Amino acid sequence: MKLTLVTGLTGLVLLATIVELLRRRQLREKYGMLWLGLLFVVIPLSLFPRLLDGVADLLGVASGVSLVLFLGIVFLLLVCIHLSWEVSALEEETRTLAEEIALIRAEFEADRAAREELVSRDG
Repeated sequence: MKLTLVTGLTGLVLLATIVELLRRRQLREKYGMLWLGLLFVVIPLSLFPRLLDGVADLLGVASGVSLVLFLGIVFLLLVCIHLSWEVSALEEETRTLAEEIALIRAEFEADRAAREELVSRDG
């Protein structure tokens, strides 16, 4: 009973934290919705841990708790893969932007040198 209470309270604290991060715009909505969706599944399961026993029996898993643990690991792996994909995309975008800035800077320096040469010839 104590574990159920601690788990439920932890879920509620996490829910309040996610809502506050969203309210302060420190967490993007797409990630906030992901975590809120997870919490809306986990909080009832923490308060009523026997809810998944029927599904676990249907899938041949020993208990609902084991099924939740397995699904949690799969969920975290999927989140890690998604974040790795986003970091890779951001690195590619950063590299492209750095190359474009270098080209613009080189073009600007060449124009400045050409202008200074014209001024020195005329002046």
